[in-house]
Amino acid sequence: MIAKLTGTLDDTGPDWAVIDVAGVGYLVHCSAKTLAALGIRGDAVTVHTELQVSENDMRLIGFASGAEREWFRLLTGVQGVGSKMALAVLSALSAEELQRACAGGDAAMVARAQGVGPKLAARIVNELKDKAGGLPGGPAGSPQPAIAPGSASADAVSALQNLGFKPAIATTAVAQAIDELGESAPLNDLVRVALRKAAG
Repeated sequence: MIAKLTGTLDDTGPDWAVIDVAGVGYLVHCSAKTLAALGIRGDAVTVHTELQVSENDMRLIGFASGAEREWFRLLTGVQGVGSKMALAVLSALSAEELQRACAGGDAAMVARAQGVGPKLAARIVNELKDKAGGLPGGPAGSPQPAIAPGSASADAVSALQNLGFKPAIATTAVAQAIDELGESAPLNDLVRVALRKAAG
């Protein structure tokens, strides 16, 4: 499976981009927020990707961050939400806004996405509420701490997710580990303390 592309932004359209990787152009379908984050033609870009295969179609979906891809997977797991609908939601809301909407039960915020009616928005919020998480002991809808892409903290979050922890729990545990150890803590220490926090 193609999980990531790094290359040059060759062309863009309303909901797609072509990424040139060593002379091969990959057509990647994206949300409006990802397209905006990619920049202009000729820029060096990296996109996280999800390959979708059906009986008569094969398409590559691109995301500016791993968090956006994780939310895409969660959204497409909801009955009635296909890839186009999921991208519409991610075009209207950032991963952080979507997390807050689901954790706080704010269906109206999700319904801002084009083509998402009140009933579907309510279903999305209800089904993803538990997966959205929230800060332990905090009120529902507590925003997740920001984790910088490519940092040791982001690697630690990825490590916890690979061990089976949900994204929200992994992010919160790593943030708590950073509070305890400091911003410059090495990856191994971050993972060790975050595991303890997540498991506790």
